[in-house]
Amino acid sequence: MPHLIRRAAVALVAAALLTTTATAATAATAATAATAATTATAAPSSGFDNWSCKPSAAHPNPLVLLHGLGGNGPGNYSYLGPFLASKGYCAFSITYGQAAPTIPVGGTVSITQSSAEIAAFVQQVRQATGAAKVDIVGHSEGAFQSIYGPKIRGYAGQVGKVVALAPPTHGTTFGGLVSVGDYLGLRPLVDQVLREFGCPACDELIVGGSAVDQLTAGPIAQPGVNYTVIESRFDALVTPHETSFIREPGVTNKFVQDVCPLDPVGHVGLAFDPTVAQLVSNALDPAHAKSVVCGFGPPL
Repeated sequence: MPHLIRRAAVALVAAALLTTTATAATAATAATAATAATTATAAPSSGFDNWSCKPSAAHPNPLVLLHGLGGNGPGNYSYLGPFLASKGYCAFSITYGQAAPTIPVGGTVSITQSSAEIAAFVQQVRQATGAAKVDIVGHSEGAFQSIYGPKIRGYAGQVGKVVALAPPTHGTTFGGLVSVGDYLGLRPLVDQVLREFGCPACDELIVGGSAVDQLTAGPIAQPGVNYTVIESRFDALVTPHETSFIREPGVTNKFVQDVCPLDPVGHVGLAFDPTVAQLVSNALDPAHAKSVVCGFGPPL
């Protein structure tokens, strides 16, 4: 039976990666425009993947941005990264879990291997910026890693806040997860990786998966870390939706539609939704939270 579940997981991941190239081109165009717009307003102490960036007093914790399965750092955060930089943050993305270093598709190797890469990246960001702590923003598998790492890898003392977008915290019944890989036009590369290397992470993130069991054994939230989990009621990949949430002290759980009922944003679209972007910004800096202007995220 386990081998059948594994086969189903990989098959469903591949089947889910069917977004059109035209949509990906639209997303890339929008992301370019967003980058141009935010660069002009970004403070000198802010930047996206700018390793000379030094955090300001207003935002002393640099951001570590973790992508979803089948995506990569710069692509997954082509909208949200520049947006957060425009708010005055030093934000850094990583492409973790690449089965083949030359193929820009991440997150498919085991959760354990990826989490080790992320832990090292957290230290790299702290060293480069001189910061004592980082804040972590994760999407999909990256959201799971943003919760998993501080607990399992033991670096919770170096994390201030975690904002997790649709994490499969308690596993997903879908049998597989998909990030922005196909949305950004990476479908042929994702298919190649799945075909040649498989997807250990897929097995580990379904209900009863080994990484899920590790994370949920005992309390999930770590002392001293402030957590926000954001999910969409229209998420078709992390199901049931409530399984994203962490019902523990120190955790804020919310649906996008609690704030903007008409926003149709889906699982992948969370990283490209202006509504979600403001929710993330407010979670990172609640003392200066701004009203959310409801938008319409991609319903994918």
